[in-house]
Amino acid sequence: MTWWKGPLTGFDLETTGTDPEESRIVTAAVVDTLGGTVQGATTWLLDPGVPIPAEAAAIHGITDAEARAHGRPAAEAVEEIARVLVERLATGRPVVAFNAPFDLSLLDAELRRHGLPTLAERLGGPVGPVVDAMVVDRALDKYRKGSRTLQRVCEVYGVELRDAHEAGSDALAAVRVAVALGHRYPAQAGDLPLDELHRRQVDWHRAWAADLQSWLRRKDPAAVVDPRWPLKDAS
Repeated sequence: MTWWKGPLTGFDLETTGTDPEESRIVTAAVVDTLGGTVQGATTWLLDPGVPIPAEAAAIHGITDAEARAHGRPAAEAVEEIARVLVERLATGRPVVAFNAPFDLSLLDAELRRHGLPTLAERLGGPVGPVVDAMVVDRALDKYRKGSRTLQRVCEVYGVELRDAHEAGSDALAAVRVAVALGHRYPAQAGDLPLDELHRRQVDWHRAWAADLQSWLRRKDPAAVVDPRWPLKDAS
């Protein structure tokens, strides 16, 4: 069975900001599927322990008051999230994300913040297999014009995104985009063994980062685009 027809686990976070080292998790979702069909889902609402900026609340809809009243303690929740992901990865089940270096790096930063083992430490080695729908789409339809937001990519591949910026909805949409990519590009992605697809994504992301950095440096000689994938610590 090709990977995109088999067991997959979608993962998404909604957060207090855009810096994976400094931002905190507000909501999280892990969605287990068989291909694109949901088998089960777990979601978390956290009290991040810091104020949720108004601009972040406007995106995901979670206010400070709601997080403080109903959110789980952050240390307790991030331990659970990590445990669930590692259980999947340890069996070879791929974790699917849209922009994995953000979500996985942020989770690792939260684990370190609370003195908990990182994903790589729990796995005893590199974090994988990971399928990053953003990276695969960007590599295999390189010259398509327009934005690469999850909403736009869902439109391209005919995937319904019912509630953008709701973690469960985004996690499922990422899985279904990955399934569509596997179906559309069998030779480049869909028919590959997962370990080979993982390695190719490392290279695809590195090449994209180098190209973008070169372009940005035309105006800003100090511009840097992080080439590491699927985590910014290169685990």
